[in-house]
Amino acid sequence: MGRYVARRLLQMIPVFIGSTLLIFAMMFALPGDPVRALMGDQAFDPTVVASIRHDLGLDLPLWQQYLHYLGNLVTGDFGTEIASQRPIADVIAQAFPVTIRLTLFAFTFTVIVGIGLGIIAGLKPESVRDRGLLTLTLVLISMPSFVLGYLMQYLFAFQWGLTTPTVQDSESFGDLFLPAIVLGSLSLAYVARLTRTSMAENLRADYMRTAVAKGLPRRRIVGVHLMRNSLVPVVTFLGTDIGNLMTGAIVTEGIFNVQGVGYAIFQALIRREGATVVGIASLIVLVYLLASLLVDLLYAVLDPRIRYA
Repeated sequence: MGRYVARRLLQMIPVFIGSTLLIFAMMFALPGDPVRALMGDQAFDPTVVASIRHDLGLDLPLWQQYLHYLGNLVTGDFGTEIASQRPIADVIAQAFPVTIRLTLFAFTFTVIVGIGLGIIAGLKPESVRDRGLLTLTLVLISMPSFVLGYLMQYLFAFQWGLTTPTVQDSESFGDLFLPAIVLGSLSLAYVARLTRTSMAENLRADYMRTAVAKGLPRRRIVGVHLMRNSLVPVVTFLGTDIGNLMTGAIVTEGIFNVQGVGYAIFQALIRREGATVVGIASLIVLVYLLASLLVDLLYAVLDPRIRYA
């Protein structure tokens, strides 16, 4: 197991470099000059702009800028914002915990409710509750997150007055409850359908008939034999979904005014602060890679037949 983990960690290095290089190239290939945007509509001296670009290293070729960024990243230096001269690490330290809190809230909601609904429907396939679940999840999958967000905002805030339309305190779990439901709804639909399908298939497996024929208690049959085998594809989806939730939080944070990485990225794009976007995206890539490794390790826990050399 230790050798496998070490090999996977080494494999993450080229993946991380390739991902961040692609993001870096996309951001710094965008039209517009961040230094020129800093000047606004006022008159400016081209020599001053050229001097600032030289000090920031923006006049270097793209590959040299990336190598310089990567070297600083190893030491924990994400760079400095051009407009505010604020370290990007401080921006991340302020915004990232908010998004992590929102993502974990949405992830917990997805796991508990999604798997629960999938179990209820999967134990009785083709029943009324099964068809009801499929209809509900189809609606959630078909509805864009911004439509669901505004709908929930209208119902819970303006119609029923149960909450405020926007988040007042980004560190309060109570204020993040509604955005977390909106953020996790699409993932919940996929998890519920995947759990339902996996359980319905495994109910017809030979090992299930054997467990019933041996006279094992129903709780053990469902809780041990059926659930452990049915959750393998669900865990695969959930592992990759952590990164999707963090990137999807950009839209949700914009709707509910959550001061997380979505807000930080939006502000950085307006000011053409490419280094801020790349720094946040690099951290999200790292979270995604670590989540994928954790999922692979959980396979061996759920299925004893899986062994890593």
